[in-house]
Amino acid sequence: MTTETHSEHHAHDHDHDHGDGSLNRLAVSATVHCLTGCAIGEVTGMAIATVLGWSNLGQIALAVGLAFLFGYTLTSIPLFRAGLTFAAALPIILATDTVSIAIMEAVDNLTVVVIPGAMDARLTDALFWGSIALGFAIALPFAWWANRYLLARGKGHALVHQYHHH
Repeated sequence: MTTETHSEHHAHDHDHDHGDGSLNRLAVSATVHCLTGCAIGEVTGMAIATVLGWSNLGQIALAVGLAFLFGYTLTSIPLFRAGLTFAAALPIILATDTVSIAIMEAVDNLTVVVIPGAMDARLTDALFWGSIALGFAIALPFAWWANRYLLARGKGHALVHQYHHH
């Protein structure tokens, strides 16, 4: 019978947990998490700005700001439930989602901007919803790759994963 130190046990679990299949699953989970926060923020921001008649730049700014806010908020929930203070959670939150959200938002908004008429579409227009959905569909593999890259290096969602209760 061998005696394993805690760090050796953790290192063994870390290697096991981040095999290609598991790493890919974690990257999918992180990307879906990112997509959820981005979609909530993007749609909310675009809807509010459209109803208020804001400029295209105002629409994009509000949508991106809310996407980051909702993405970071979703990440903060397990950290706060685990008892972390805001000061302790903030660096983890920023390191976990910033790259993924930035990719998702840049690609999504660029897609909406280049589709003719999408920025002027109303909430009742299929073009409004379709352009946002297409943007996220295009952004998804890029955000997945970034999340996978970060997870493989113990960064990104790997920092918050330990606080999730299964």
